[in-house]
Amino acid sequence: MSSEINRRVIDARGSFCPGPITELFKAYREAREGDVLELLATDPAAKSDVQAWAKKTGSEVIGIVEEQGYIRIIIKVGKKAR
Repeated sequence: MSSEINRRVIDARGSFCPGPITELFKAYREAREGDVLELLATDPAAKSDVQAWAKKTGSEVIGIVEEQGYIRIIIKVGKKAR
């Protein structure tokens, strides 16, 4: 069993609700506890959507950065229910 932390960037720029969350969920399904997912989105609703999603999944939003023209949201994957 590997304890390596993986980091994955999900580029959902240009897509609108529910696109960014859908793309994030696809990456989450393949992620392991402790992995870091970085979502790039232009949809302003992505910030609140991802925060609600993280709370529901037990993950943690560790950063939200307003870049020029898009938002970078960094999520640490929490323990998944089996």
